[in-house]
Amino acid sequence: MTGALAETEARLVDLATARKVIAELAPTGDGGELDPPAQATAYQAIVNAFNQHPYQAFRVRELHELLGMPTDDPVMNVTRSRLGRLTRQGFLTQPGRGRYQKRT
Repeated sequence: MTGALAETEARLVDLATARKVIAELAPTGDGGELDPPAQATAYQAIVNAFNQHPYQAFRVRELHELLGMPTDDPVMNVTRSRLGRLTRQGFLTQPGRGRYQKRT
């Protein structure tokens, strides 16, 4: 039991060292955690919008206006694909063509 504890503590020290090395190689500017990818942030913003308005169906343009995102076609096409993925994963439903709503 003492041997297993010593091995675990040694492993924790190794992990802490690895974390420091990674933080030095990929600085975040504030010395904290690594910045999340922009894609994850966009997905989270979309999911948060639907969580705040669970019974409202949105079109992509309405969602962009709510989130303060640009409403040009290329950006909205990316959001359409994200909404399609969230629909396939079961987070959202499509009550009508081009409309998305939180699954209740």
